[in-house]
Amino acid sequence: MRAAAREGWPPINVTDSVTSVQIDILTREYPPNIYGGAGVHVNELARALRARDDIRVQVRAFDDPVQEQDTTGYAALPQLAQANPALRTLGVDLTIAADVLAAEPDVVHSHTWYANYAGHLSSLIGGIPHVISAHSLEPMRPWKAEQLGGGYRLSSYVERTAYLGADAVIAVSAGMRRDVLASYPDIDPGKVHVVHNGIDAQLWQRDTSAAARAVLADYDIDPDRPSVVFLGRITRQKGLPYLLRSLREIPDDTQIVLLAGAPDTQEIKDEVVALVDQLRADRGGSVIWIAEMLPRDKVIAVLSHATVFVCPSVYEPLGIVNLEAMACGAAVVATATGGIPEVVVEGETGWLVPIEQVSDGTGTPVDPDRYVADFATAVNDALSDPQRAARMGQAGRERAISDFSWHTIAEHTVELYRSVLA
Repeated sequence: MRAAAREGWPPINVTDSVTSVQIDILTREYPPNIYGGAGVHVNELARALRARDDIRVQVRAFDDPVQEQDTTGYAALPQLAQANPALRTLGVDLTIAADVLAAEPDVVHSHTWYANYAGHLSSLIGGIPHVISAHSLEPMRPWKAEQLGGGYRLSSYVERTAYLGADAVIAVSAGMRRDVLASYPDIDPGKVHVVHNGIDAQLWQRDTSAAARAVLADYDIDPDRPSVVFLGRITRQKGLPYLLRSLREIPDDTQIVLLAGAPDTQEIKDEVVALVDQLRADRGGSVIWIAEMLPRDKVIAVLSHATVFVCPSVYEPLGIVNLEAMACGAAVVATATGGIPEVVVEGETGWLVPIEQVSDGTGTPVDPDRYVADFATAVNDALSDPQRAARMGQAGRERAISDFSWHTIAEHTVELYRSVLA
């Protein structure tokens, strides 16, 4: 049959056979260019959708993605080489939108503001239903003005325009859904749906083999000593400066392992360097900072030997990183903000640290010293009983398997695609 997405627009190609639905996924991040949770999500979602017989997927990604069938990369326009980064982004969006319109997919699904405008233009011109996955929100990240300068106003405009025009918005948590509706109150609440991020528990599982121990040895991590592990980019939202202050209070025999890189700005890099230097001066050689982006097998090796994994984020729509740690059997200490409490269960899979935050969108604690102290208390509680932490880690893996499989998430996503085509 032929159906129209909206009155007066070109018909969408939908047949009675469920094998004909073509989805174009638009993203800035795609392997090997993954910097955060959104990139992980897109990679895993595309893989899960491609495993189905009823969906065909074309990935359109910025830069030079992995060479694979039905994946196309888009370089920045040379004419914009010296332009503001936000303008360079829109140049890529225009190129992507032109290809989407030529391909005429049934649905276009964009991820993050970087690709939202390409989806919006494709929908506006071609009448193609546009689905957005909300991994983060520009109004909730005002510190990005440091990174983009005046471009932050442009990225905010792009995101707002795309969200208001979208046929459906996927929020990766109930907390994110609340944030979407608070940030953009003109959106029909009925268009905003919760589909959680997921984890491939076959790829992410505990590894304490001799090879994994050798990985730790390469980075001077002792697998037989307690360790606190952080994994994340150096951005305001990840809360690393608060964590570094809190770790001054943990036992000296505990290793602090920081898998932390890709700073957003020179300012936050300098701040983190100073805090790490002070921590090292106070604690000797028990602070290991690995700034390079490690491959999955090495990350798994580190997580598998963690006594506790820490997530001090002040803004986190869901937090795939917590699922990765849980799947590797690590207990988690995390901030009770955003979608994190939908993943980490207090007293069962870890500890949730309370936080009262200012209402300006930055996520800044109202009382930073109190938050730092509370985080330190939770980490010390986890370290005080390694056997209990191990039991919580096992419970975390069981929860990751039962509640956050990509098969289930792909099913919910396809249901949403079909709803916008109905």
